[in-house]
Amino acid sequence: MAAPAPRPPGLCCCRKGSAAGPEAPPAPPPPPEPPPDVASASSSQLFSLRHLHLGLELRPEARALAGCLVLELCALRPQPRALVLDVHPALRVLSAAYRRAPAGEAPCSFAFSPAEAAAAAAPAPPPPPPPSPPPPCAPPCAASPPCTATFLSAPCIAAGPLPPAAAPPAEPPASPPPAAEPPPPLPLFAQPPCAACPLGFRVDPFTDYGSSLTVSLPAALQPHQPFQIIVRYTTADGPAIWWLDPELTYGNAKPFVFTQGHSVCNRSFFPCFDTPAVKCTYSATVKAPAGIQVLMSATQSTYLEEEGVYQFYMEYPVPAYLVALVAGDLIHADIGPRSRVWAEPCLLPTAISKLSGMVERWLTAAESLYGPYIWGRYDIVFLPPSFPIVAMENPCLTFIISSILESDEFLIIDVIHEVAHSWFGNAVTNATWEEMWLSEGLATYAQRRITTETYGAAFTCLETAFRLDALHRQMKLLGEDNPVSKLQVKLEPGVNPSNLMNLFTYEKGYCFVYYLSQLCGDPRHFDSFLRAYIEKYKFTSVVAQDLLDSFLNFFPELKEQCVESKAGLEFERWLNATGPPLAEPDLSQGSSLTRPVETLFKLWTTEPLDSVAAASSVDLTKWRTFQTVLFLDRLLDGSPLPHEVIKKLSECYSSQLDSMNAEIRIRWLQIVVRNDYYPDLYKVRRFLENQMSRMYTIPLYEDLCTGTLKSFALEIFYQTQNQLHPNLRKTIQQILSQGLNPLPAIDTTAVTTDTPAMVLEDKVSEATNGAISLRDVNVSA
Repeated sequence: MAAPAPRPPGLCCCRKGSAAGPEAPPAPPPPPEPPPDVASASSSQLFSLRHLHLGLELRPEARALAGCLVLELCALRPQPRALVLDVHPALRVLSAAYRRAPAGEAPCSFAFSPAEAAAAAAPAPPPPPPPSPPPPCAPPCAASPPCTATFLSAPCIAAGPLPPAAAPPAEPPASPPPAAEPPPPLPLFAQPPCAACPLGFRVDPFTDYGSSLTVSLPAALQPHQPFQIIVRYTTADGPAIWWLDPELTYGNAKPFVFTQGHSVCNRSFFPCFDTPAVKCTYSATVKAPAGIQVLMSATQSTYLEEEGVYQFYMEYPVPAYLVALVAGDLIHADIGPRSRVWAEPCLLPTAISKLSGMVERWLTAAESLYGPYIWGRYDIVFLPPSFPIVAMENPCLTFIISSILESDEFLIIDVIHEVAHSWFGNAVTNATWEEMWLSEGLATYAQRRITTETYGAAFTCLETAFRLDALHRQMKLLGEDNPVSKLQVKLEPGVNPSNLMNLFTYEKGYCFVYYLSQLCGDPRHFDSFLRAYIEKYKFTSVVAQDLLDSFLNFFPELKEQCVESKAGLEFERWLNATGPPLAEPDLSQGSSLTRPVETLFKLWTTEPLDSVAAASSVDLTKWRTFQTVLFLDRLLDGSPLPHEVIKKLSECYSSQLDSMNAEIRIRWLQIVVRNDYYPDLYKVRRFLENQMSRMYTIPLYEDLCTGTLKSFALEIFYQTQNQLHPNLRKTIQQILSQGLNPLPAIDTTAVTTDTPAMVLEDKVSEATNGAISLRDVNVSA
């Protein structure tokens, strides 16, 4: 998809033309040559990003966040004309400024109101003149008059955006923010000599998932001299920021907000180099309403009660997508020496009972395999059902959807997968989204090594068989020649990298890593290599060649054997061939758990049906969850089934399945829907009336609308839509609208059974990946 045509150069972030003021800086130049990451508009290759500071004010009443970003940078080339950052239309830039960065300066703080700013600035006396002038970090702002602010930068940056000088004067000036809207935070700097000078900027379209912010830079900026760019902004509902009204939480008492940065969403949270190739440390100061607990993915956190602000610091470099925030009615309990769980009060006892002592066991097993856990704490926060994925590996603070708490085995696998990401994905990261398997395939391999150490090989083989079944299901739906089945996927300009998230990333990536481990002869030898790989590339981003070269250098005997060129199993073919994995793992150690599943499936699908023998062969209540879902998935793949089979299946299992977890129940209900089995349809209604999670609603709505039950789906949606997050509601509306004439918009503030309210959208929400990924990629991020 081609990028949209650029806007006229005189447009700022308000998307309106503005006449140039008498002191306006020159128009920023066009962005530099296209960056290597086609998903990022940023000029990250021209700068070294040392640190980023965030001042954030949460405003739940307005469903908005006001922010101030301070980037600490060095230019890598002489006289860069502009800095380009990734942003999003949901993010409104108000001002940009430049400031020299004095050596050894303490991190800035933030004022969250004009009164705080004035109080901070008033007592600051002018500094005594130094014995000799210090060497400048960079030349003065040639494009702007000298600034006189010392301690506080407010006089320089509090004004609205400065339009480029080349702006066409025919259009009216950009509208300022509404008078009632408080300004974003102001940065406070401890050292007075370096004032902040305003800079011109503009925002241009980039793709349908983001925009580019171009900020002009002072002339003659020298390489390797530190400077700061200050951007003040506001942002509302966007791909990264999910605001929940109290009714969408379990407690129904307080608003809730969380961010989700993967893959390219955090550009709607703060302006950034939104590419996994760039890492830096960060700090944040967050002001929230009283009674709201704020957490971030940081190694250090404090709460200043007198000021009512939270302070966070991440001491290790991370990519932008791993900067995460959550705030709401959250309380915690320690579940291990370096772990605690956070949840809404009504969920905390369940979370404690499921995880107490377990996380430390998994961390210890991972450390024995891959070396020390470097992030300090490993905390978990359970989010409301509106969380759009299962789990996210934010450093120090894993996000997990609370819906998974009832499914013990899925909870175990999901948390262990996120634990594995602490080494593979967070410490060492894929440099581009075209090679996500470097994080997901390695994390999946590490996850299975950890489960083998803690739960045995049979359990690991069962879970692997379940996932590989799903991989082949997805391959059948997509086709073996589909380019997304490559490990090295070519990301075309304009395509959202999130669309590349599929089971090939996880399971085909896992199979390649498993194959590499088998070349070593002993998985413990491969563990040693992975420890060395982590130590070598820790806190950096890599490409596949880095991994493979390190592998061959670590095992010179394999390099001598030219294993990378073995016919049919060439490394290059693993990376660039479409279709299934070139080799799959031996799962025979799990046969004690998988063979009963295969036997039962054959009994139910062999003609003529012997329902008595099938029903009496196995007691499902004694099976592991992964055995039951593997059995149901295979029945689902074979649907529609003969009516006699589905009738007997219901008689034998329906009541038993009612008391099982949601991962099992949804699969049985999908079988009911795909077979038009009307006696059990009331269970579908009951399930959807009590579910707010996309992973348990979308698959059923997809199946209902594919068959003859669309009117039934519409009826349920009319009754339940107000309990769904707007993003999920929009996705379901799109599913329901397929093949229908658009319905008139009806006020949704007072929905009753008799007055359906549904606005059919022309475009699927950004979080939607379609039926295939939603059903078959029920995996962690």
